[in-house]
Amino acid sequence: MNRVDEAADALAAALLSSEVYLEYKRKLDEVKKFPQLKERIDEYRRKNYELQCSPDYAFDKMEEFEREYRRFREDSLVSEFLAAELALCRLIQNINGRLVEAIDFE
Repeated sequence: MNRVDEAADALAAALLSSEVYLEYKRKLDEVKKFPQLKERIDEYRRKNYELQCSPDYAFDKMEEFEREYRRFREDSLVSEFLAAELALCRLIQNINGRLVEAIDFE
């Protein structure tokens, strides 16, 4: 195994033991206890992704989407899970950004 592979394995291990990941897993495990809620969360995430990636993305469509899901997001389990997921995504984005910056990848 070369140094890059070893460092990648060490990074993966560090991520898996990080509080950010452990909180995400705790919330995911809680959500999975309620299959219908998990389905609704997945639907929300899919629609959100599609809306943000849409070539005709518009602020008013996003506002409508947020109004449609406002009450759903008020559920504490939903809110906590989505916050934990966002924190994990931001951590991974930060690591990715640091790697790209370090290697001067254009």
